[in-house]
Amino acid sequence: MALTTHDVDLFEAARPRLGAIAYRMLGSAAEAEDAVQETYLRWRTVDVDRIEVPEAWLTKVLTNICLNLLTSARARRETYVGQWLPEPLLAGDPMLGPLETVEQRESVSYAVLTLMERLSPNERAVYVLREAFDYSHREIAGILDLTEAGSQQLFHRAKQHVAEGKARTRVDDATARRIVDEFLAAATSGKTEPLVKLLTQDVVSIGDGGGKVPARAKAYEGAVAVAKFLRGLFKPSQGIRTVLGGIPDVYASLANGAPALVAVLDGRVIGVMCLDVTADGITAVRNQVNPDKLVRATARFTTSDHGEAAL
Repeated sequence: MALTTHDVDLFEAARPRLGAIAYRMLGSAAEAEDAVQETYLRWRTVDVDRIEVPEAWLTKVLTNICLNLLTSARARRETYVGQWLPEPLLAGDPMLGPLETVEQRESVSYAVLTLMERLSPNERAVYVLREAFDYSHREIAGILDLTEAGSQQLFHRAKQHVAEGKARTRVDDATARRIVDEFLAAATSGKTEPLVKLLTQDVVSIGDGGGKVPARAKAYEGAVAVAKFLRGLFKPSQGIRTVLGGIPDVYASLANGAPALVAVLDGRVIGVMCLDVTADGITAVRNQVNPDKLVRATARFTTSDHGEAAL
């Protein structure tokens, strides 16, 4: 059945919210876009006039598409080369969705998206719908074909899993920016001691190259080990120049609402380093260098005011 202009407008009005839900569930902007497009294709095949609540119908269809993608993604992750990290979104990307509340900001943070890999697909869906979009358990039960009690149980379990791995109390934006500036100064000093002072003793550094860019398969753990790795990473060398084809510019930015460093070479984002900054120091450094997961970041970077390079 052909859609009317009104039907198309209804979907387009829902598209940003659908994209934000899908991204939080999948950790991939590319897969989120595919899920939204598949939802639109199904919207085109139904009699829209018979749908009482279009928002609920679209959310249910999208969520079930995402659940199917999550199931197949788990199988793909088993053969993924090296560490897997989510696709980062730079500040202002509409797929970040609502960021008004602490819960909404945390649900899209790089740290929480990584932690959500521990959850089952249903736990992940309930967590996202409840925590980030304030759906009631009754609404979630209807979307996932569960009982209200089942939805509440899944949410409690998911929130517990995420809370166990979440970083300590976060700092305000001004403090985070100061720490990023100090981090850059320390990383380029050629010494490990200034970096060690900024890192917590149990800090970890993880890199995702997807088998396409060199990235250590095992995480660096501990302040000294991470500091030594970062000192080498920020030290310009002929080897780095040869591998990358030049020395990238580095910009201080935000990714998924948290401090980040964006490495750009010839107008293309080649790496996003997300810093988990807390009152105790930097607890995690997550480096996304898989080019397949930086396409959207490049598009966002080239169309936004990113200021002068910090390095």
